[in-house]
Amino acid sequence: MRRAEAVVVERYPQWVRLAYLTLPAGLGRHTRVLRAHRAVQQALRPAGRRAGQGEDPVAAVRTEVVRRAAGRMRPLPPWVGVWGLRMWPGAEELEEAARDLAGLSAFARAAHVLCHWDGLPGDAAVQVLAAAGAPGPAEAVRAGLAVAPRAAAGRGSAAGVHPAQVQTRPADLLLRSHRARAGWAAAGALALCAALVTASGEDGTRRPVPYAGAPAGRGALDPGRLVQVPGRTWSDTGRVDFTAWPARGGRTADRPLLARALATWGAPPAGADVTAAPGTTDEPPSRSPQLLYAGEPAAGAAVVVLLDGDRLVRYTERGASRSLDFVRVDDANVTTAAAVVLLRGADGAGPVRKLLGPWITSAGLRDLTAPGTPVRRLPVGADGTVTVPAGVRRGCAPGPVLEVASSARIVEKHAFLLADLGGVLPVHLTYTPLPEEAGVAHARQPREATGRAALERWAREACVLREVDGRAVRAVNLWDFARAGLPEGAGPAVWSCIRATHWTGRGDVLVRLRPPSGEPLTAARVPATAACGRFGQHVLAGTVWRAPSGRAYQLAAGSREVAGITASGSVRAGAAGRTFAAPAAPPGAEPPVLSARLHSGTVLTALDGGNGGRD
Repeated sequence: MRRAEAVVVERYPQWVRLAYLTLPAGLGRHTRVLRAHRAVQQALRPAGRRAGQGEDPVAAVRTEVVRRAAGRMRPLPPWVGVWGLRMWPGAEELEEAARDLAGLSAFARAAHVLCHWDGLPGDAAVQVLAAAGAPGPAEAVRAGLAVAPRAAAGRGSAAGVHPAQVQTRPADLLLRSHRARAGWAAAGALALCAALVTASGEDGTRRPVPYAGAPAGRGALDPGRLVQVPGRTWSDTGRVDFTAWPARGGRTADRPLLARALATWGAPPAGADVTAAPGTTDEPPSRSPQLLYAGEPAAGAAVVVLLDGDRLVRYTERGASRSLDFVRVDDANVTTAAAVVLLRGADGAGPVRKLLGPWITSAGLRDLTAPGTPVRRLPVGADGTVTVPAGVRRGCAPGPVLEVASSARIVEKHAFLLADLGGVLPVHLTYTPLPEEAGVAHARQPREATGRAALERWAREACVLREVDGRAVRAVNLWDFARAGLPEGAGPAVWSCIRATHWTGRGDVLVRLRPPSGEPLTAARVPATAACGRFGQHVLAGTVWRAPSGRAYQLAAGSREVAGITASGSVRAGAAGRTFAAPAAPPGAEPPVLSARLHSGTVLTALDGGNGGRD
């Protein structure tokens, strides 16, 4: 026990970092900090027993920390932490790393930290995960290693990149003095009602006992304290997002409905359906949320939409059933905060009711597979609601997308596309054309996909949207980064990179080669990468293409700054410029290694090289 205790004390920041990054990011920074410290401290006793049986104390502590952080931990009791105080790590690199790892399993996150941050060899990490109870330790290590490490990885606690040093702030200063005065009186009542889940309110509705981890308690769950902004706030602010939405709907004054919504949020009753998008916490609010909508979008159904900081919460009643949906909305803007799905058909079919942002002046349907078809206008209700009829799906493409236009008070002549991919929030579709078509030689930002060229390109790539997780993704951009003539005079082909940007900041990319006829080829598929985005504007990708003659060719292409491409390994060749073509390697040979030289002299590796194309 003493040996294990000495190891915990000596490497405490390292163990807390391991636990913090292994825990899911959706818990929130405050809860993760507390649970990480708790996991390390609870690891001491079993690690001491293992060390007493002859196991290396470092390995024993490491295994127990992973076991607890990757397993199901009980909710934190209310006395853990400091009442009314929120905490989070001071090192921003940890949050960036947590966002990178959000799509991995807990054991894969642990493997990433063990290998990339703590310098553990892959085979040793497999042994740790196996001892910690991972069902597939080798697969978890491979998944963890596939995510490129942050620059901070490996610098250790000396650089301060660990959650043992925290920043703090009060959760709710306005209510704390009131709670202090009421604390002793409430203690007796809570002891008496500890076995009860709900208590009656003045209006006859039932409200939850405060959630143990929510310092705001009943104050934040009081419908009388819901925040409502004036109706024209959106037209006189520089922050055009959900915070500028007024409260709309026919039941914004229905106190019993609002109380039921907040009560379900505070303590979901048995049978309530609660879903949270990736990277989103479902904890009760720490302060009074903002009311965005309360009404009946369809007969027999009531919906309440609330905003809590960087989360949007949708509460739905259908008969006796209740459901809650939590999604992230941090850094939302005029396009990504332009609509919310209020209600779908009970079986997922039928029309969809949506609520548009207050700055949206018109809406219509556009068939993504028929770019020449005009927009079919939809009537918008006085409260901003619109009914999207069930569209006919064409093959693998999604249904019709919504084309909306912003008020001239926001952006003049601004229209954009919103695709309904099954989430609470629609996904913004954009397009970046070839540099030569844009008439520029420098980087361009994605543009709205409403022009003729953009619609024609999206019509040919619409099927990729079926692979997009509509719960997690905020925008999808189609970037045509190169055009090249195919060997044997087979005509021009376009290389494109399709990037799905998540609300967490994660970006997943799919690189495709589209010949003048036939099906497109997938050149690369890379999750959690900066490539093809604002911070990854240089890209190289390659694939094997078979000509009508039957000959196979190794093709490659790069973005505008690529000056030359080289293949090594099973194919040895080079070419000046942004495109490359050479006879492919024999069947069964290892794929060649592709690299490119930029005009700056920097070397770029191909996206399918396993490192996301980073230098």
